[in-house]
Parts: sequence; C-alpha cells; structure tokens
Amino acid sequence: MAKLMTLTVQERAETGKGPCHRLREQGLIPGIYYDEKGANVAVKVQLLPLSKLYHKVGGSQVFDLEIEKAGGKEVLPSLIWDMKMDPVKSRPQHVDFRGVDLNKEIRVHVSFELTGKPVGIVKGGVLELFRDTCEVVGKPLDIPEKILVDVSGLDINQSVHVADVPMPAGIKAVLDDNYAVAGVVIPAAEPEPGAEGEAAAATAAAAPAAEAAKSGD
Repeated sequence: MAKLMTLTVQERAETGKGPCHRLREQGLIPGIYYDEKGANVAVKVQLLPLSKLYHKVGGSQVFDLEIEKAGGKEVLPSLIWDMKMDPVKSRPQHVDFRGVDLNKEIRVHVSFELTGKPVGIVKGGVLELFRDTCEVVGKPLDIPEKILVDVSGLDINQSVHVADVPMPAGIKAVLDDNYAVAGVVIPAAEPEPGAEGEAAAATAAAAPAAEAAKSGD
C-alpha cells in the first residue's frame, strides 16, 4: 500500500462563533472529525497545510489525519468531507473530516477528465463537458483522483454517456440515469454584424405607425 499523505490537527476544547473567529485570526481553521459511528471531535488545523492537502486530495482521496490530544495522538484514515469557504477571501472557514474504514466501500464524487481530440472538432464542432463529476462506490484506496473519458471518437452531435465510461478496477459508477458526460455540438450561430442594429431601427420606425393606427381606431 502506498504511503498516505498526513495532516496534523489539534483537538480543541472551545467551540462557538467567538472562539472560531479567534482561531481564524491566528491562521487556524476550526473543524470537526466524525467517525463512522457518529462520534465527533472538535479540532483546529493550520491554514497552509490544510490548503496544500486539499489541493492534492480534494474530497475523494483518503489520507492520514493525525489528531494530537492531551497525552498522545491518534492517526485515522480520513476524507475531507466538507470545506466551507469565505466567499470574499476565498479561504477555508471550516472543515469537516470523515473517518473511513479502508476495508469498507464508500460513496464519493470524482471529477471527470476528458482525453483525446474529437473528430468533430475538425469539422467545426465544439466539445462541451456536461457533467463535472461522477458519484462512485469503492474502497477508499481504490478511489481514483480522476475518471478519464476518451472523447477522440466523437463526431458532431455525438456524446459519451456515463455507462460507456470504463471505471478503474474495484470502482462502480452510481447510475440513477445514463446521463451524457460530454459531447460535440454545433456552435450557436452569431448574428451578422449590424443585424441587431437594423432590426432595432426597423422596430423603432414601425412604432409611430402602430400608434397612429391605434388612434384611428
């Protein structure tokens, strides 16, 4: 088994808006660790290591969460389950960690990555990604970073559906419906230069005549 990345956090005693605000002022992010049985531990983590880890693992890759407590520490395989971001500063405000059993299947969303150049592009088509992610089921260590989708064979007005996408060994897609992942479409026609202005002028010119007709009634 490949060595997992590690994130070190500290258990915290204080909770609530005030203490959490003070943590953020110190460059720390408040969080909660949840285990499989529903128990939770309030933690705090340094902003920079958290941001670096999230950039690598996202919300689908397992890592070792090292929780430092009074009298010792505990290392637990985990996922970043939720990350609340500050809409103005674009930095984490709060993070939820979820403990996982490496021998039990989990459900997570994994991003699609398109590969190849569709034949329809040469004919003037445009490649569009319809769905960003796919929900999959598998054991934590089998979950891939990306799901590759080969679009090289797509012609204009053709698409690839999730049921046609090969999944890595040990991984199954959750198929509520066989949705289209990506396709090659005909680009929308752009109005000719001046066409919009001419149409507006024609409408304006017709307006007085219409008003006169109403008055005559």
